[in-house]
Amino acid sequence: MSTSLPISIFIVEDNAWYGELLEYKLAQNPDYSIRRFTTAQSCLDNLSAKPDIITLDYSLPDGKGDQVLRQIREKLPDVFVIAISGQEDVRTAIGLLREGAYDYLVKDEETADRLWNAVGNIRKQLELRRENTRLREQIGEKYEPERAILGESPQINQLFALIEKAARTNITVSLSGETGTGKELVAKAIHFRSERSTGAFVAVNVAAIPRELLESELFGHEKGAFTGAIVRRIGRFEEAHKGTLFLDEIAELDLSLQAKLLRVIQEREVTRVGGNQRIPFDARLMVATHRDLAQEVKEGRFREDLYYRLLGLPIQLPPLRERGRDVLLLAGAFLQDFCGQNKMAACSFSPAAQQKLLSYPFPGNVRELKAVVELAAVLAESDVIQPQDLSLRGSTVSTPEPTETPGGESLRIQMANIVQHYLDTHNGNILQVAAKLQIGKSTIYRMVQNNEVRLR
Repeated sequence: MSTSLPISIFIVEDNAWYGELLEYKLAQNPDYSIRRFTTAQSCLDNLSAKPDIITLDYSLPDGKGDQVLRQIREKLPDVFVIAISGQEDVRTAIGLLREGAYDYLVKDEETADRLWNAVGNIRKQLELRRENTRLREQIGEKYEPERAILGESPQINQLFALIEKAARTNITVSLSGETGTGKELVAKAIHFRSERSTGAFVAVNVAAIPRELLESELFGHEKGAFTGAIVRRIGRFEEAHKGTLFLDEIAELDLSLQAKLLRVIQEREVTRVGGNQRIPFDARLMVATHRDLAQEVKEGRFREDLYYRLLGLPIQLPPLRERGRDVLLLAGAFLQDFCGQNKMAACSFSPAAQQKLLSYPFPGNVRELKAVVELAAVLAESDVIQPQDLSLRGSTVSTPEPTETPGGESLRIQMANIVQHYLDTHNGNILQVAAKLQIGKSTIYRMVQNNEVRLR
């Protein structure tokens, strides 16, 4: 039966008859591509073909199995090697397994069947490995700057250049800019274009975690470290090992924790709350804030030594109002995505609606634009969005004009309108609405509690 996953196998066996037996057994699967070698050197000379699996006879005329295995793994560290030997010496088997062999088979009448099963198990691991690689490649493509961050303005082109420079090194990156400009999106774009793209991207919003829990969240805790710590928990620094740790809203970090963070960054190791063991970590650090960190230092709210530790490569994200016609590019993309996700007919903006978008300063930046566009798609009477469908400067649906800080209030009210619309269409199912809008369910519960939306 075909597995539809082609697998390349090298059989290294100096006994021609036995090599033919193993090849005959494995060749029953047409997806297995098999090559036979009678010497260690001939196998080593062909490793550029990058086989997935190598069956290795322990006793070859030009090398012992452990020595050959070591040379194979130096060139192909991820290849699966199955050692096959005529001896049942346990010490030999253990030695080969320690050197990195996947399995050790003794030559007898059942060897071919055992090899078939071993290769089948490896095939499952290869399928998972290739699927993970494919998913990571898709994620990497998603977060290529040109795909993730739409725009053609000079400011955005300059941002693309800085992303490329940041991705080439492991330098700490400090992102600044107004709320809603896409700081986490830029951090992800850097991560997925860097050599750490196969590691985890771990994001922590410092402002969203209660102060008394933040230390445990970042550094982890041991069982019994405090009331409620019923199990050991690793922190975000450990989770980000070999990847990237993104600390958003870093300016909100309490001064006492700033001192602990500074020490962790300097020592490159963490100690869990309630523990004594020092745990090294290897994570690239990126931070973001909408505040002026230099000003926070001057006013005594942020440590100067930590500021210089985190500064690294500073990247300032431009507000949407300074990006010219990027507004229309983004609006068109948001509109297309929203219509597609909700199985609506394709929509567009009338010239007058486009002009209205261009003339508005968008104090909430890209996040506000997205909310405005999605609400307009819901309100529009046809597939062409008109100016009256765009709720800007505090104009809302069946809601009085806000009297305080119109720009800031309009975003909150527009968000409430969108949440209310989805609650109505999903019969008040908060979990479904949270998943659909990609916001926390606690945000919706809070809006219900504050009478901003209603469960009808």
